[in-house]
Amino acid sequence: MPAPKQLDPSTSIAALYGKKVRRLRIAAGWTQRELGEKVHVTHSRIAKIELGTESLPRQLSDALDEVLEADGDLSDLWGHIGYTPPLMSWALQFFEYEAQATKMHKFSAMVPGLAQTEEYMRALFGAWYYHSPAELEEKVSIRLGRQARLDAPVPPWLWIILDQSVLYKVVGSHGLMGRQLAHLLALAERPHIHLQILPYETPELLTMGGGSMTILKLPNGSEVMYVEGIRSGGILRDPEEVGKHTAAYDRMQANALSPAASADLTRKAMEEHFSCAPSDPA
Repeated sequence: MPAPKQLDPSTSIAALYGKKVRRLRIAAGWTQRELGEKVHVTHSRIAKIELGTESLPRQLSDALDEVLEADGDLSDLWGHIGYTPPLMSWALQFFEYEAQATKMHKFSAMVPGLAQTEEYMRALFGAWYYHSPAELEEKVSIRLGRQARLDAPVPPWLWIILDQSVLYKVVGSHGLMGRQLAHLLALAERPHIHLQILPYETPELLTMGGGSMTILKLPNGSEVMYVEGIRSGGILRDPEEVGKHTAAYDRMQANALSPAASADLTRKAMEEHFSCAPSDPA
């Protein structure tokens, strides 16, 4: 096996970052593949990061910093690399707010990112439009990284209201959807997560147009709102506008099925539409 390419950390911050990642990985006794598995990216991407030729999102840098026990050094260096993200600025800003939020209230006509299984994510991204393998891995990595908030020692309060149609939309395959609904039920058993289903006949569904909205409560007590379509989105900060949507969300909560009834309907969908379906091909 050829010796690894030597990096000159004086050539760029990315090279310095890569050399530090390599040194910490070797000190931990891990291969590039093992490190990649720990942060949910391919070994080839770890190789590119160590060579200083691959840009990476903040969430991935933070994950590397944590598993390699870099004590914040990698996160600090990341801010000087000059990474140009493939995500829209409004999405990045939303992720920043989401990482701070103490409460999250979500309505969606699709399973929201924080509640998606990895296979659901991959099927969903593939259904929207073509992604290169690297782009797909990056999107999945970012979304999995966001989900780590739910496992924090003090997790945010999360309330999810789903359009009833979510229970019957086939994303990927029937088997995949059965597992996704089972994951939703498991999440709903956590004390800080509530799941409600908004029935078809509820008038509020007409006002959303198939999109989604998230209201975030920040540590300082303020609220921001994020609205999103498949290829567009935006953040609302004006208290009056956020207040109007908060009132609409409150009406959805009142008209949605109770958490217990929502769990029953989800189980019924699993049994009638997915669990009895033919097994997925190997």
